[in-house]
Amino acid sequence: MLFDQLRLRAELLKAVQDRGYTAPTLIQAKAIPVILGGQDILARAQTGTGKTDAFALPLVEILSRKNTSGRHPRALVLTPTRELGLQVGACIKAYARRVSLRCTVVHGGVRIHPQIDRLRRGIDILVATPGRLLDLAGQRHLNLFRIEFLVFDEADRMLDLGFSEEISAILDLVPTNRRTMLFSATYTQQIRDLAERMLQDPAYIEVTPHHTAAESVVQKVYRVDRSNKRALLIHLITSGNWSRILVFTRTRHGANTLTEKLAAHGIRAAAMHGNKSQSFRTRSLDAFKNGDIRILVATDVAARGLDISHLPYVVNYDVPGSPEEYVHRIGRTGRAGVSGIAVSLVSAEERPYLQAIEKLLKRKIPVEKVDGYTEGCDVPDYVLLRPDSASSQKKADKDLKEIVARRTASKEQSKTRKTKKTGSGKHAAPGSRSRSGRKNEKAGKKPPRSGSHHPLSSRPGKRKGRK
Repeated sequence: MLFDQLRLRAELLKAVQDRGYTAPTLIQAKAIPVILGGQDILARAQTGTGKTDAFALPLVEILSRKNTSGRHPRALVLTPTRELGLQVGACIKAYARRVSLRCTVVHGGVRIHPQIDRLRRGIDILVATPGRLLDLAGQRHLNLFRIEFLVFDEADRMLDLGFSEEISAILDLVPTNRRTMLFSATYTQQIRDLAERMLQDPAYIEVTPHHTAAESVVQKVYRVDRSNKRALLIHLITSGNWSRILVFTRTRHGANTLTEKLAAHGIRAAAMHGNKSQSFRTRSLDAFKNGDIRILVATDVAARGLDISHLPYVVNYDVPGSPEEYVHRIGRTGRAGVSGIAVSLVSAEERPYLQAIEKLLKRKIPVEKVDGYTEGCDVPDYVLLRPDSASSQKKADKDLKEIVARRTASKEQSKTRKTKKTGSGKHAAPGSRSRSGRKNEKAGKKPPRSGSHHPLSSRPGKRKGRK
């Protein structure tokens, strides 16, 4: 099938051609005719399959048939994250401008007043995150009474992030007589309940089972001690001359720390997570796409929605606790038919997570080894001693092992002394008094009589003190 068989107007076909597309993806070929036919849809497809164009093209096509110049939006697209909202907005704008439709994006993390000004000028399609949308509606800068189309992109992620109450509030603001489209990567019970609540006689479209990853992604596992993860990552990057890598960590602190350590080794990296301002996140993402930054270290805020063309490597520095999240993470690479590599650094504590992932995928992920870094490998000869390796202990010189043992003992003694010095209560040094004790003594003193001065108060006269 070709795009010109989908009953789209010439301007949109030209826009599709300019973006380099010739044939629709499977989700597009199935969803576009259903939407153009006037039916609600519940669609499931894995990330990177072209879901955005699957609703953007028919949405713009239908709205362009009835040209109005009202101020309030006729279509609302909800996204769970700012990054996804910006990318969806850019995609819709590329089509909307060809048919004189107006589209804008509103999200948190930035000043609200420029967004208010843009809404006042009038729009046709609004892309929004739930929180900022309700802020604007609550301040009466936005009215949703003209909404004809309501689209939920990455609906499962929206529910995962705790937007259930916001979704209910938004549904109260939009007309009941509307068209609704719900796109999700998984079919959880929450998604089924939401679909039953919102959709009217929907068409069910499923492209790929939720437990599969894109065939274009080569998956690898390295079993490594947690303390060696950073050294292994640096070795893989430098020895393999990796150019552009998206690294996932479990926590924001972990992302910051890893970024600093990579920078200390001369590897340009930036951290991206919820604590970073939106302007910083946008600059970092642009620098990463342009090649100015080699590594983007991110939490799962970036697991969905990031559309980075030609991203060759994704690294799970921390294995996700949810197997579905693993599929979403590695879906950042191997997009649009281009091959990619997904690497997972798995410590002993994370092996249950790996087992859950393999159970979901219904196959084993190949395990690779690197001498001197992964578990069960010999330490290279240039490493004189690695205390946590039995083979290294066996090879090392006796004098070297004694030096390491003395240093270890010295560090332990230093820690013990510090503990004694900072101890309190029963473990405090004899004769020492706590601050609370001194405060209690002061509290027990009688206050000075009326009219008298405190001995340490500032006043003219002879200074008291030892001669």
